[in-house]
Amino acid sequence: MPRQQYQVVADELRAKIESGEWSAGTRLPSRSQLCKQYGVSDTVVGKAMMLLRATGLTETLEGVGVYVADRK
Repeated sequence: MPRQQYQVVADELRAKIESGEWSAGTRLPSRSQLCKQYGVSDTVVGKAMMLLRATGLTETLEGVGVYVADRK
């Protein structure tokens, strides 16, 4: 069964976090930037972001942005 678009986006973002390319405190690109980068809708990016937040990889500061969570 093929992976959903949001899973592909979430996996690529997770890989950047887990590899250390994006360290704790790094601000992720905006939703609109991610939509353009991956060629997907805002809904797809939103689901990917929810998945990352649910697994504790990111934290959202309302009105500010999404950041890589400190996992220490």
